[in-house]
Amino acid sequence: QVQLVESGGGLVQPGGSLRLSCAASGFLFYNTIGWFRQAPGKEREGVSCLSSSDGSTYYADSVKGRFTISRDNAKNTVYLQMNSLKPEDTAVYYCAVGGGCSGSLVNYWGQGTQVTVSS
Repeated sequence: QVQLVESGGGLVQPGGSLRLSCAASGFLFYNTIGWFRQAPGKEREGVSCLSSSDGSTYYADSVKGRFTISRDNAKNTVYLQMNSLKPEDTAVYYCAVGGGCSGSLVNYWGQGTQVTVSS
């Protein structure tokens, strides 16, 4: 049974930092693992993804230079370090596994964790 369990969300002031974690289990191989987000009234978007084949990364333009994706293979965990957070980063963040950093390519979703950036 595939499981993706996110943690680390919360309330943070603008300019602050958070680190999201995604503990993955139940599968041996995947092409891409990463993070998506969905703000109220908006479509879900790919934020950052990591390729299992070559370790290449993808970042949405809106988060480049502020967010960093990484993984700990020993713990089967993927992280999203989010720095210099802005109110527009407020969303539910989902961990996902699939064929690429597009919602249409995702095979499995986590339950999501809320990130709120507000003063």
